[in-house]
Amino acid sequence: MIIPCIDLMGGKVVQLVRGQKKALEVDSVDEMIARFHGFPELQVIDLDAAIGTGANDDLVTHVASRVPSRIGGGVRTVERFQKLVDQGASRVIVGTAAFTGNGINHDFLRQLNPARTLIALDTLEGRITVKGWRESLTLTAEEVIRELEPYAGGFLCTYVDKEGMMQGTDLAWYRRLRAATAHEITAAGGISSYEEIETLTGLGIHCALGMSIYTGHLSLDELRRRQAMG
Repeated sequence: MIIPCIDLMGGKVVQLVRGQKKALEVDSVDEMIARFHGFPELQVIDLDAAIGTGANDDLVTHVASRVPSRIGGGVRTVERFQKLVDQGASRVIVGTAAFTGNGINHDFLRQLNPARTLIALDTLEGRITVKGWRESLTLTAEEVIRELEPYAGGFLCTYVDKEGMMQGTDLAWYRRLRAATAHEITAAGGISSYEEIETLTGLGIHCALGMSIYTGHLSLDELRRRQAMG
């Protein structure tokens, strides 16, 4: 499955390079929803909530009411998780709160509905990174993915090293993750060619796309065609 991404910051749709430098900004969320018609699901990340500088609740609700959406950003309490479900999220992405220091936050995760949970295993320089990609743990995704399986229906695995850079992603890393779990995996970060999408799809891994489609580097029409072909 190909999943277009909508990242929200300051009431606008943005694309960041490695979660830091703003590279693109779009005023209209409705414009992006229209552009992404024909895809079965969108991925919506509230970056302000993830970083802890605010929230874009109205926009999140608006998108979720229009199209099936997996939603994340700042999900650090059971109340926040449930609020996103109530706002219309088909599934909720949990990242930072899935971990405590250098371990898994079992007490928090067992309070969530696994069928509605996607756990983010975002990785920078080989280690899981949290708090809007501003802090890293000593853990690797490969080390914890199997232990996290009871708490989630799938995993969002972002290769942060190449996020927003359109320089390709780390296919070897995704092969290791695929070998480590039978759960659903969604790849994100640096995916910039149809060949990468074909390889990941062949591994049974979904592809979440951001910068490559916002810049027109990958054609939405071609992606829709490939999506329709399965």
